[in-house]
Amino acid sequence: MTSPDTPLSSRSLGAYLGLAVGDALGATVEFMTAHEIAGTYGVHRQMVGGGWLRLRPGRVTDDTEMAIALGRALLKGPWDLHHVAEAWVDWMRSKPIDIGNTCRRGLRRYTMDGTLMSPPAEEDGGNGAAMRHLPLAIATLGDDDLWCERAVAQAHVTHNHRYSDAATVALGRMTQALLRGEGMAGARRIADALVAAHRVFRFEPWPGNTSGYVVDTMQTVCDAFFHTSDFESCVVRAVNRGGDADTAGALAGQLAGAHHGVEAIPARWLRKLDREVQREIRAQAIALLELAPQVTAARST
Repeated sequence: MTSPDTPLSSRSLGAYLGLAVGDALGATVEFMTAHEIAGTYGVHRQMVGGGWLRLRPGRVTDDTEMAIALGRALLKGPWDLHHVAEAWVDWMRSKPIDIGNTCRRGLRRYTMDGTLMSPPAEEDGGNGAAMRHLPLAIATLGDDDLWCERAVAQAHVTHNHRYSDAATVALGRMTQALLRGEGMAGARRIADALVAAHRVFRFEPWPGNTSGYVVDTMQTVCDAFFHTSDFESCVVRAVNRGGDADTAGALAGQLAGAHHGVEAIPARWLRKLDREVQREIRAQAIALLELAPQVTAARST
C-alpha cells in the first residue's frame, strides 16, 4: 500500500493507467462466467489478449477509448459538451473494435439532430456513461458542484437513467476522494451514501450479478475494491467474476490506481499495455491535472 503522502500526480496516473490495464485484462474474459474462467485460466491474471474480440495482448476496448476521447475534448479548450460529443463521434467513425448499443444510438442521434441529451429510458441503465468519466473527474478535482454538473451532462449524451447518473457521480466522487489521499474510508463513505440513497446498489454481500447493467457493475467494482488490499488483487477479483469484465476491471483499476498510485500497477501489465494508449494516457494525466480547481487554487496561494 502507498502512504497518504503519495503524490497527486502518481494517484492521477495510477487511476488512468489502472483503468486501461483493468480494461485490457478483463476484455479477455468478457461474457464468460466465473466457472468458465476458472476452467480455462484457473485464476485469470495474465494479459494474454484473445476473448470474444480476439484482441492482441494489451489491447483496450471502448471503456478506455471513450475516456481518452473525453480527455482530448477537455484539453481542447474551455468546457464545451459539443466538443465532447464530437470527440466520441470521431471515435465511433474510426470503427472501434467494440461500441455499446446505447452509446452508438446516442451518438448517432447527435449526428442527426445535434441534441446533447438522450431521452430518459429505463432500458438505458447500462454502464457506458460510468466507464468513461475519469478524465472529467481529474479535471474537476476540487469542485464537487462542477463535477456533478458535468458528469451528468456527459452521461446524458448517451445514457439518461437515474442509476447511471447516480453511479457515475458516486464513482467520480470516490475517485476524487482517493486522489486527495482520503483512503478507503473516504471512498467508503461515498459508496455507503449511494447505497443509502438507492438500496439497489447494495454490494455486501456481493449479489453475484455481472451484466452490463450499471447497478451490477457498481456492485462488482465496490466488492473488489473494498475487499482487497492491493492493486493486483482488486483488479483480478473484479475480472474473474466474468460478465462485463472489461468495464468491471477498468473501474476497479481506476479506484485501485487512485488509491495505491501508479507504482502499484504490476510492471508486467504495463509492459503489455498498448504503447500508443499508454503514451496518450501519460500525457493526458498530467495535462488534466493542470485544469483541476484543486491544483490551480494551490498554485495561486
